[in-house]
Amino acid sequence: MKTINLSGSRKKAVARATIKEGTGIIRINKQPINIIEPEISRLRLQEPLEIAADYAKKVNIDIKVAGGGSQSQIEACRLAIAKSIYAFSNKNPQLRIDFLAYDRHLLVADTRRNEPHKPNDSKPRAKRQFSKR
Repeated sequence: MKTINLSGSRKKAVARATIKEGTGIIRINKQPINIIEPEISRLRLQEPLEIAADYAKKVNIDIKVAGGGSQSQIEACRLAIAKSIYAFSNKNPQLRIDFLAYDRHLLVADTRRNEPHKPNDSKPRAKRQFSKR
């Protein structure tokens, strides 16, 4: 029985996925995927499973996610699920095309990050107002 470990990240959130042959059980932090709330987040998590439905029924995926906010964690899990199913399918080129055609962020991480605060200022961008008089 082969086991694959992969990770997905979004901002500060990191999801570590372990995929192995099974019956289609997906757990996030030891909770089944069908009790994730709100519903829109659950539907976002199920997108890669619906695209690769034939592979998703043959595997069990356990995900541990930490860091970031709730939506960043959902996006990190979504990336980890898609990458692990793609790796489990022995890098099936048609599945890659399907993932990329649906949403590029199913296989490629979003590298955008927060801009750091500037020295002597409380914000990254807008400067403090200056009065000459």
